[in-house]
Amino acid sequence: MFKNHPKGLLAASLSNMGERFGFYVMMAILTLFLMSKYGLDKEGAGSIFTTFYFFIYLLALVGGIIADATKKYKGVILVGIILMALGYVVLAYPTPTPVPDKDLYIKLTYLALGLIAFGNGLFKGNLQALVGQMYDNEKYNKMRDSGFSLFYMFINVGAIFAPIFAVAARNLWLKMNNFAYEADLPALCHGYLNNSLSSDASTRLSELAAKASLSGAPANMSDFVNNYLEVFNRGYQYAFAIAVIAMLISLTVYIVNKKKFPDPAKKKVLEAASADKKAEIEMSANEIKQRLYALFAVFAVVIFFWFSFHQNGLTLTYFAQQYTDLRALDINLFGLVSIQGAELFQVVNPTFVVLLTPVMLGVLGWLKAKGIELSAPRKIAIGMGVAAMAYVVMTLGSMGLPASSEVEAMGGLSNAKRVTPLLLFGTYFILTVAELFISPLGLSFVSKVAPPKLQGLMQGCWLGATALGNKLCQVGVILYVSTSLTITWSVFVGACILSMFMMLFMIKWLERVAK
Repeated sequence: MFKNHPKGLLAASLSNMGERFGFYVMMAILTLFLMSKYGLDKEGAGSIFTTFYFFIYLLALVGGIIADATKKYKGVILVGIILMALGYVVLAYPTPTPVPDKDLYIKLTYLALGLIAFGNGLFKGNLQALVGQMYDNEKYNKMRDSGFSLFYMFINVGAIFAPIFAVAARNLWLKMNNFAYEADLPALCHGYLNNSLSSDASTRLSELAAKASLSGAPANMSDFVNNYLEVFNRGYQYAFAIAVIAMLISLTVYIVNKKKFPDPAKKKVLEAASADKKAEIEMSANEIKQRLYALFAVFAVVIFFWFSFHQNGLTLTYFAQQYTDLRALDINLFGLVSIQGAELFQVVNPTFVVLLTPVMLGVLGWLKAKGIELSAPRKIAIGMGVAAMAYVVMTLGSMGLPASSEVEAMGGLSNAKRVTPLLLFGTYFILTVAELFISPLGLSFVSKVAPPKLQGLMQGCWLGATALGNKLCQVGVILYVSTSLTITWSVFVGACILSMFMMLFMIKWLERVAK
């Protein structure tokens, strides 16, 4: 698979697996953890989620600036791994639930998320820049697109297992304490403590408490509520502890393979390139300007993709918890633990990335053999159109469902009124196809078009555009809690279609600049 690619590609992919593991632990459980730990509503948890993901990508711009200024890419990446590991340590540290001092413990959570975000900023964009520099050698230059696709596919292997481990850790801890998983219980428990439950919600709390208590119906509801919240959230903290282990493995892999990566601090980075290649690097001021204009035009378009795509950790996760029948996802692992939860849908995207990447490469290779080679900008435009189709599916599948506020008032939907998991599976499948057209090929486009002296900075700007898209995700949460589901999903359809047409409008210019 990695034949004909630089030796450092496999090492870079392996070292990134720990980061992906932690990322997808966060993607799967962050909003649900914030709500179950602190009793936050969807908008409050969504605000923290989007702010965190805004900074996790914006700080990649800072990381790129630091790396470009110091030329110590390897050292900057190393510091990034260590900071991320420390952040997960803070999240994993056992703290009581319900929390005795909400403001204090939320601030500790902010500290942890800040460490992870800054560490990721130092790590992610600069490692991608190193991968791009591997392909500056003429021997590998023509393999750049496929190299980034392989890099993107391989690192998602870690992402597949992260939500599974997170759910398994929480549910195993629940079982060890004679409890069962019920998705609606944490919100109902906090409502009980706040005396904010309606009569319907109170009835449902009693029903679910009886189901979740493996030792029999609770005699005292107050004791049950406090104990369930404590055990439920301690299980989430054990999931963060697993992320710490993954980061330590990533750190070890990186240190062992450090010498395989190019070193921009040395003048020998491009020694294998031809004299013609070296001459090309000496660009005119006008050429540099055109390249930067093209890059920022693409950055502006992909904002709308990430605005739509990263709903997988927000509104799509809320939908999985509130509207989806999770019984079909109940996996019994050797009789030890029931792996069930809304978080498991986060397995779907990285799984499809791994499965579909070889298919995508095969199709594109076949088209190339037929004399049809799609440019990176054209692929991005196609990806935006595909992303729109994902939300068309969600719009059609949500017709007739009550609004989120109505579901909360009744304490949750019965399983009979919930939709099949196939709706989200189909949506994630389509979104993954869109992602494969946009994310790895976008990275390749940036590494190809960016002026050599600005590689780290431009990779950081790509992630900065992702940051803006992630912050805009909060709009999706506002729509989700205040309007109907069909209106919410239709907004994403419109955003993706608009960005597709913007890309098509610029496509000839972008292709000319990228030659």
